[in-house]
Amino acid sequence: MNKFLIFRVDNNIFSSVNNLLIDLPCPINISFFWNFGSLLGITFIFQLITGIFLSMHFISDVNLAFASVDLITREISNGWILRFLHISGASMFFIFMYFHIGRNIYFFSFTLWKTWSTGVVIYFLSMAIAFLGYVLPWGQMSYWGATVITNFLSAVPYLGNDLVVWIWGGFAVDYPTLTRFFSFHFIFPFILLVFMILHLIFLHEKGSNNPLGLNSNNDKVLFFPLFALKDIFGFFLLFILFFFFFFSPNSFLEYQNFLEANALVTPLHIQPEWYFLPPYAVLRCIPNKLGGVLGLFSFIFILFLLPILNNTNINNNTFLRNSSYNFIFQSLFWIWIINFFLLMWLGASPVEFPYLQISRVCSLIYFFFFFCFAFF
Repeated sequence: MNKFLIFRVDNNIFSSVNNLLIDLPCPINISFFWNFGSLLGITFIFQLITGIFLSMHFISDVNLAFASVDLITREISNGWILRFLHISGASMFFIFMYFHIGRNIYFFSFTLWKTWSTGVVIYFLSMAIAFLGYVLPWGQMSYWGATVITNFLSAVPYLGNDLVVWIWGGFAVDYPTLTRFFSFHFIFPFILLVFMILHLIFLHEKGSNNPLGLNSNNDKVLFFPLFALKDIFGFFLLFILFFFFFFSPNSFLEYQNFLEANALVTPLHIQPEWYFLPPYAVLRCIPNKLGGVLGLFSFIFILFLLPILNNTNINNNTFLRNSSYNFIFQSLFWIWIINFFLLMWLGASPVEFPYLQISRVCSLIYFFFFFCFAFF
């Protein structure tokens, strides 16, 4: 009886994998822009594996954290490979994430609101995990970045100061902060994994969107072999990118993080990693502290509103009400993309004229784009 149950469970698992990877019906006209989801999945697995091995050697102590990272890089066998894979993998993950979000907005994939909502949660959790991980090496920029960003929570009415002290575990970023950040950085990826599974379940429940936005069941083919080969080609390109990053493994690192954290020396210019720069630019350009925090969170949570703001039953910009609407939307979309890169540049610029004023204009353009969906 037990053998029969084991065989039945194994058979169900095999059937699920078969339906997911072989017999899954896919729109025949999806392009390589639909590869970013699978690339995100494989990059996340890389991050999970390398992170687990790095955690075996990392010491979450303010006096030893910086030295333990140096030990991993210099003394642990192949430790430098694990560390630079993890650092490069984080940047690769967000590159694919931004491409994935941009493609979904351009092709109106947010009309699949369950899949879209879980994807936005994945984006938010990814930002949280990356921020927590950025603090762990306990370099100058890590320490002061954590101090500045967490201190913005003090703007929350009534509870702000108590909330900051509670997160810090004291009256400054110190040993309790580092240990709990390390714990959360280790736990959150497994929560993210749950939302990734939900994301895939909702995706396969409704099926994938396609460039034409058509939902016809007659124009679909099996996932294997056509789209499986496309994904393999995408994985191959991913490995090539990782290979090139090995020639310049420190290209994504801030030079201040090669110095151990010093609470008595403040860097002249504090900035986070490149993938935090657009929301960071929005945060800095608002003169009110609470307004800046709300702007920072709104940068991500406005994505939740897209299915609500969308004023058309059409699943793609190709079939908007008329050609003029189509042209206007595509023009706005590419302006929004250029504006996103401008915010990235402004987030790394000094808080002074003219960067501050340009940041305010770019922030308005970023949010205005989403409300334009109500008019299409």
